[in-house]
Amino acid sequence: MIVITADVGGTKTSVAITNGDERLSQVIGPGAAVRPGRALASATIVAGLMRSALAQTKLLQADAVVIGAAGAGRATDAEEMRIAVARERIADRVVVVSDVALALEALGLDVAVVLVAGTGSVAMGRAPGGTPVRQGGYGWQMGDEGGGYWIGQQALRAAGLAHDGRGPATTLLTALMQATGVGALRDLVGWSTIASAREVANLSRGVVSAAASGDAVAAGILDQAAAALAQLVNQLAEQFGSASAVPVGFTGGLVGPDGPLQHRVTGLIDAPFVPRAAPLDPLLGGPRLARQDGERNPIRL
Repeated sequence: MIVITADVGGTKTSVAITNGDERLSQVIGPGAAVRPGRALASATIVAGLMRSALAQTKLLQADAVVIGAAGAGRATDAEEMRIAVARERIADRVVVVSDVALALEALGLDVAVVLVAGTGSVAMGRAPGGTPVRQGGYGWQMGDEGGGYWIGQQALRAAGLAHDGRGPATTLLTALMQATGVGALRDLVGWSTIASAREVANLSRGVVSAAASGDAVAAGILDQAAAALAQLVNQLAEQFGSASAVPVGFTGGLVGPDGPLQHRVTGLIDAPFVPRAAPLDPLLGGPRLARQDGERNPIRL
């Protein structure tokens, strides 16, 4: 079965085409997280990337499309996106789930947890008996603690406090001005009022660099972020009852392979959870979800 899988985040989108266990092509493009009432805009970006992936294989269509998108946990937006992509006639069947659901399926385990930390943050799992469990994932206005946006926001605040003398000295103001291309604090203030969540999240790279250079304020922000992310997982413990050695997978720019917070977070994970050493590729969840959907819905347009 030819399956196109899209892992859609706030910062980037990855698309892969597979035939069984063989990956035929893969492309990476801009983030296209679903925002309320704007699923069509996300669908347009994702469909374009899928066509680029198809062009690499010389295929015209796939048997199924599986999209795991940040923001698609809302049923109405997920359905709007599904219909929009189905109209592109890229595949006979289109399935849309949240990005964390795609990552959880990629683990291929009956009992497990996955932590996603990129622009935002969320932990989702399956407890014994198949019960779905979740912590966080409420968006940058209500939550996403420890995610890239949260880190960028904390850095902006720390820079302002340091400038006024109300907070400890830090190199973050200089780092943030360089990252945004502005020359003064007042310009950074103006930038912050119109910046998108993705742009603020991108500031996290400067925070990581500052921490690596010995900036204590930047390091403190990363420590707080790691603690918040670990708490998303640890808070699920009660829902796993007497289960032991529950695997935890990690994905997203902050905690995925080579992620700057991966080691900080894994060191804070408590029993019964056990961090998986193997990298987690969310795109592996697509073929599994396609097979499951095919069993439930032989044809879905």
